[in-house]
Formats: sequence, C-alpha cells, structure tokens
Amino acid sequence: MPRLPALYISHGSPMTALEPGKVGERLAELARTLPRPRAIVIASAHWLARAPLVGGAAVPDTIHDFGGFPQALFDIRYPAPGDTGLGARVAGLLQSAGLAPQLDPQRGLDHGVWVPLRLLYPDADIPVVPLSIQPGLGPAHQFRIGRALAPLRDEGVLVIGSGSITHNLHDWRSYSDAKQAPYVQPFIAWVEQRMAADDVDALLDYRRQAPHAERAHPTDEHLLPLYVAMGAGGTPMRAQRIDAGIDLGFLAMDIYRFDGEPGTHAPA
Repeated sequence: MPRLPALYISHGSPMTALEPGKVGERLAELARTLPRPRAIVIASAHWLARAPLVGGAAVPDTIHDFGGFPQALFDIRYPAPGDTGLGARVAGLLQSAGLAPQLDPQRGLDHGVWVPLRLLYPDADIPVVPLSIQPGLGPAHQFRIGRALAPLRDEGVLVIGSGSITHNLHDWRSYSDAKQAPYVQPFIAWVEQRMAADDVDALLDYRRQAPHAERAHPTDEHLLPLYVAMGAGGTPMRAQRIDAGIDLGFLAMDIYRFDGEPGTHAPA
C-alpha cells in the first residue's frame, strides 16, 4: 500500500458539522486525492489526559462534548468502527518510545474526531482509534508521540492531529467574517514560514517566537495536535499548507499535510 501522509486539521466549532464551508470543500478534495486508509489514528484537542491514552473500543460511541448548540448537532452519529488490534499496536509503539500509554476500552469519538472525519469520510466505514493529548507536557512531548507513530503511515494508517491553528474562545462574538481578529493572519503566516523552512525547533518554541502566541492560543491544547502530525510527518516534514479560511473571524481553519520520510529522531 502506498505511504500515507500525516495530517493536521483545524476542526473549528461544532457548527462546522452543519455549516462546513471552505474546510468542508478542502477536506472533500483531500479525501479524493489520498489513498484510502485501512484505519485512522487521530489525536484530538478535546481528549486531555496526564498520560497518553489510546482508544480501545470496538464500537466507539459518538460523544457530544458541547452545549448550547442546535439539536441537529446532538442528533449526529458517526458510527465508525474501532480497531482493537490497531489500538494495541499504537500502545506498543508508544511504550517502545518510553511514553507510558494506557488503553481506554470505553473511549468514544469526541467532536474533535467526528466533525473533521465526517467531512473526510462521510460513510464512517474506516476504523478509528482516538488518541489523547497531554496539555501539561508541551509541544516536544506531542512531537515524540507523532515520531513514535510514524511507522503506521507505511501500514495503511492515516495519522491525524485535530485542533485549530488559532483558538481563543475569549474572542467569541468579538469578531466576524467581516471583522477579523488582528492576530490571526500574522500567526498563520509565521507558522507557514517556519513549516516551509522545516524549522521544527522554532515551531516547538512557538510560545516565545510566534507573533501574538498568547492571543492566538491562551492555552496550548488546540495547537498540540499539530505536533503529533509534524512528528508523524517525517524528516524533512515536507509540509503543505491548505488554506481552509477563517471561521467567525478568529478561528483559522488551516489544514497541513506532511509527506516526509518516517523517522525516529525526536528533539531532546
């Protein structure tokens, strides 16, 4: 089977499921160009844990981990099967990398998983294994997780990080399509430039180096899945930015595709 890329997808608000807009178009285009994966491993910004947790459910539930949205969102189901064998394989790779994972046999698919996957693969017929992130351990840790999972790309598995290139919910209702938050474009441009330069060290140090980092990400969790995708993406990363617009004036919806050579090197 041909090698798959690793992906980072900005999933936007839950309403993306009902109003997919430009990101829906871009994900549909991407699905048409990718080899069909046999399974998906996806790290979500909405599953936070102190240690890496790997979903081990054979039939994962659809989790509606939000409130105050239309009933139509709560009616959505994404009935993709799990893959217990792949879950064990993921845990084994992470264990071999010294990352002390645990299997969670009950974990379902939160909206950071099913919103983008519903746009990529609407038939929900590809097995999905969710993966938690560790917000207290920082970007380099997530990069190590991605590096450990890189071999899966040669096994027919699509490795995805799901978050948002900018994510500041304090700005909800402060901006709109007609009035964009001033930090969004500079932050997008900095990430794209560092990706083009394959500057992993700067990207890992985004808190100090990126313009408006504190406003773009008051907390790290929605950017951390990017580092999983970067790590899985290989060396050099061969990053490609896919512009998917800006939602609500402050949520940059960029998608990144990584087609580098899978490797095992991780930064100290």
